[in-house]
Amino acid sequence: MRVILDTNIFISAVLGGRLGVIVDEWKAGKFKLIVTDSIAREYPDVINRPKFKIPQGEIISVSDYLLQLAEFVTPEEEIQVIVADPTDGWKASNPLPAVIK
Repeated sequence: MRVILDTNIFISAVLGGRLGVIVDEWKAGKFKLIVTDSIAREYPDVINRPKFKIPQGEIISVSDYLLQLAEFVTPEEEIQVIVADPTDGWKASNPLPAVIK
């Protein structure tokens, strides 16, 4: 199975709790994490925020694992998402067309 994880889900999984099983399943090889370059850059940027208080060793471990085992795809199109709160909007490359091929 191939999976694309939203950054919020990925960070919540790294933090543990109910979503911690996602990281456990990924490390156990139950699914292949699909990322674009922009997603791969966003994960460490967010995970390093002091408010999460994630130990540096865990950040390094997850980041190394991501770079070694995630499947990098090149998006075929870019999408612009605008939400009610402009500070929460994002522009992202959509990996789905590359994944579906």
